[in-house]
Amino acid sequence: MIISATFSKPSKNCAETLGKPYTRIKIRYAHSSGKTPYFAESFTETQAFHSQMTEAELDEFIKENAGKTFKNCVIRTESEETTILANKKGEITTLKKKITSTNVFSSQKNSIKNAGTAMNILSKSANRTKNYLIPEGTPVPFLVLLGIMTPEGKIISSKYDKFRQINRFLEFLDDILPAVTGQIKGRTLRIADFGCGKSYLTFAVHYFLTEIKKIDAEIIGLDLKRDVIEYCSRTAERLNLKGLSFDTGNIADYSYKNEPDIVITLHACDTATDYAVKHGCRAILSVPCCQHELNTQLDENKKRWKAENTVPQEFEPLLKYGLIKERFASLATDALRAEYLEKSGYSVQILEFIDMEHTPKNLLIRALKKNPSADRQNPGNTGAKSLAERLNVKPKLKKLLEI
Repeated sequence: MIISATFSKPSKNCAETLGKPYTRIKIRYAHSSGKTPYFAESFTETQAFHSQMTEAELDEFIKENAGKTFKNCVIRTESEETTILANKKGEITTLKKKITSTNVFSSQKNSIKNAGTAMNILSKSANRTKNYLIPEGTPVPFLVLLGIMTPEGKIISSKYDKFRQINRFLEFLDDILPAVTGQIKGRTLRIADFGCGKSYLTFAVHYFLTEIKKIDAEIIGLDLKRDVIEYCSRTAERLNLKGLSFDTGNIADYSYKNEPDIVITLHACDTATDYAVKHGCRAILSVPCCQHELNTQLDENKKRWKAENTVPQEFEPLLKYGLIKERFASLATDALRAEYLEKSGYSVQILEFIDMEHTPKNLLIRALKKNPSADRQNPGNTGAKSLAERLNVKPKLKKLLEI
């Protein structure tokens, strides 16, 4: 059985033959049942297209295009790797290689160029023994379909960081579930995921809650890109997932039928994180990204302060260099967010989402409503007020929380 087929190095007639100027096509086995077990991703320079294939359609596609429409094709089964190559004259060569544990070890050994790389590989191997909330070794339908796990339950090497990221986020969610479910008195738990993208996390949250925790949940994934939402909707339908839906919408003005209990924003751009509080949710899990609001305001202030020769001395070194100013603005933004949320009755934590080696955007804000009827005008947090006034900035969140 074919597990995957990758086509690259398109010939000049690719667009004419297939209808679009594809640069690469990846096809993988994604489902153990149904009439269309193969999932295909076709890439142009600017777009990605998704489709499904039967086994017969895949065989025909390989026959018609390997070495012809694409000069390079790699086909993998459980025991063999076949490479079909075409040279400039159109001559086709087929190479076959058995896949064994010895070959895998040899490949890994050749890739180790220094002791540092070797230690990194050993470290990753040790990490893989961890007991994740979504465990390894057992096939999980959505992970297989999204290309993170093989049909046998093994994590694909290049997707291991994504697998760790998903499980790390679920740990943060799991910690607050008892408090949230205790507040909703046994009714269905409602969750919104803004900027869901391809929805690795959305599907993971649904699987974790419904299949592992056995919690009745309704989850909606929202994104501005219609083609992404259509893809996610088709995937959810294909997996027959109940209580999971997707819609095109903006976090700033989306109208719910029922307000969410938990709002998730993974890598939410700029002030999108702030709109998570708009609906008075009981918990927020947000990883901010692209934080321009305060940075832009500081740019304007810096020009005026320089003209007036009144740059605040305590902030002068932080505002002098562009990169440092940008990072300072991001940290100041999240510090003020945490303070404002606390003043509005939330218990707030700033947590490290994933290691800095994977992404610098690794701060996660976790806010849990301590008391739904908390006094929004309670005194305190004078440090936040002082910082905002001294920097002469007006964060969006302060206005949204009406404090």
